[in-house]
Amino acid sequence: QLVESGGGSVRTGGSLTLSCTDSADIYNSLCLAWFRQAPGKEREGVAAIYNDGGGSTYYIDSVKGRFTISQDNAKNTVYLQMNSLKPEDTAMYYCASSSQYLGYYSQYVDYWGQGTQVTVS
Repeated sequence: QLVESGGGSVRTGGSLTLSCTDSADIYNSLCLAWFRQAPGKEREGVAAIYNDGGGSTYYIDSVKGRFTISQDNAKNTVYLQMNSLKPEDTAMYYCASSSQYLGYYSQYVDYWGQGTQVTVS
């Protein structure tokens, strides 16, 4: 029900925008988040946006100032704009929804997308 798109291969310093589209039921979740998982590493929450009236956001330190999460309510889509990409950003990126404010932790995720690969070289 969560479908990601927009992954690909880019050079260091390049940009990509990931999109995640879903049905309205899940899109109305409190927290919409992006996770990533690199080979041999645990899945980590990268960014989250909250449907709490304030549109507050969360970012892990390693992407602050480079990544921006946003949503388009009319299109039921959440985006992750990624700029100044680094090789260490290489991972499978997943969209997720949660009813919890801590929805950027895997154990609080209710629904996962299938993932989209991002490779930076």
